[in-house]
Amino acid sequence: MNEGADMKDTPETDEDMDLQQAADILQAARTRARRELTVNRPSLLFAWGLIYFVIYGVLWLSVRDQRPYHGPGQGALAIITLLATTGVLATAAVVGRAATGVGGRSTIQRRLYYPAMPIGIVGVFVLEAAIDHAGASRAVLSIYGASAPLLVVGVTYLVGAGIWLNWTVCGLGAWLVLTAAGSAFAGPELIWAVDALAVGAGFELAAAISWRLRPA
Repeated sequence: MNEGADMKDTPETDEDMDLQQAADILQAARTRARRELTVNRPSLLFAWGLIYFVIYGVLWLSVRDQRPYHGPGQGALAIITLLATTGVLATAAVVGRAATGVGGRSTIQRRLYYPAMPIGIVGVFVLEAAIDHAGASRAVLSIYGASAPLLVVGVTYLVGAGIWLNWTVCGLGAWLVLTAAGSAFAGPELIWAVDALAVGAGFELAAAISWRLRPA
């Protein structure tokens, strides 16, 4: 009887309860910090899907049934510039707010990674001007103007996926690269419609997957 009584669990002491409460508080703080410091990736992907759909859709409408073909008009390009600028500024604001107060290696990674896409896009436009100066046709310039930016974005996403080990972003990057290459065969007019649907759908699917896999 005494032996059985000795084997009973001893009641938790006040010290044990204090340690458990401290551990719970620490875990809650970590969870809250992770949520506050994590970029709302599903919302960003969803927004960029709409932006790409509108941008390439407007460009397609501006070139549809052009005879002879001469490429997107100035009005369409102005709309695109406004939408793209708004999207970039909104993305920078969201990422900057999430990363406020975070330092160390992640800060260096962001500073090296985020300028890559704008630099690549600038390079695309400079090269397009050079191709135009060399006498390329409107059809060639249209195909290049539609595909080259997507290629830069796709490769940038693939690099980012390797840095942050994100399979969803990796898949989206690969899809953008394939779309940029494959849609070029649609021709200078139809390429804009193909890219609008394919790129928009790719971003929305990535947003849905990212939302499904988001931390609890």
